[in-house]
Amino acid sequence: MLKINDRISIEDWELTEQFVRASGPGGQNVNKVASAVELRFEAERSPNLPDPVKRRLKRLAGRRWTKDGALVIQCDETRHQARNRDIARNRLAELITRALEKPKPRIATRPTLGSKKRRLKAKKVRGEVKALRGNVAPEE
Repeated sequence: MLKINDRISIEDWELTEQFVRASGPGGQNVNKVASAVELRFEAERSPNLPDPVKRRLKRLAGRRWTKDGALVIQCDETRHQARNRDIARNRLAELITRALEKPKPRIATRPTLGSKKRRLKAKKVRGEVKALRGNVAPEE
């Protein structure tokens, strides 16, 4: 079981781990040992995550979210299978923790009169600078 916070924990049946050969560091050992981990979390079917959290998690996951609603995290950072497994589980926990945070609603505001005037004045000055860049007519 993977504990996220006091209220949310991920059951073992929701997680699937598959070990594959890594492409990273390890020399000739890379060709023999399956040290990379592919952690699959069945997020869409998870009874422990509320729907709003699932929607935010899907947006945060991006390409790691599959069509059947699973979140796939791959890790081949180290030569050790156990360490890669821990890193992948930590990444999943971190992603779910970020999805738990409710986004602050944006309050629409309007520019002040002073900021509008400053903007227009800056545009006018810039236009004058550019107007003075024209070709100089030769004097006769």
